[in-house]
Amino acid sequence: MKYPTKLSDAVHVLAFLALHPGAALTSERIAESVRTNPAYIRQLMSALRKAGLLASVKGHPRPTLVKEPEDITLLDVYRAIEGDKPILHQDTHTNPDCGVGVNIQLSLRDYYDEIQMAAEDCMRTITLRNIIDTYRKKAGENSKMED
Repeated sequence: MKYPTKLSDAVHVLAFLALHPGAALTSERIAESVRTNPAYIRQLMSALRKAGLLASVKGHPRPTLVKEPEDITLLDVYRAIEGDKPILHQDTHTNPDCGVGVNIQLSLRDYYDEIQMAAEDCMRTITLRNIIDTYRKKAGENSKMED
């Protein structure tokens, strides 16, 4: 099973822009960093643009952040990419004639809602600045390991 990576890819795009201000960053160049195709990057950038997190002009390879990294939360990016989709999904194809099939899903719903609220509360506290600062720390640690 392939795990969804849209959120981490969208954060990657925003961090890439923040780390290369003013650089000519085509969707092809960003796609190289993410190891994906440019069309997927354009799709992510479109969602981020609609959410007011980045600005770009078609034909001009200089996308920019609309807000400062400390003003963009992980929840902002999640909402831009996933909308109101929950993090965890119930199996909606269980047997409706089976007591376990029906009631286990109803039981899980309460816990999934609790997990969603906790995750969103945590995501509100994590900013793009936090992620970039952690990136820089890890990049520094990794460069020391190469010496």
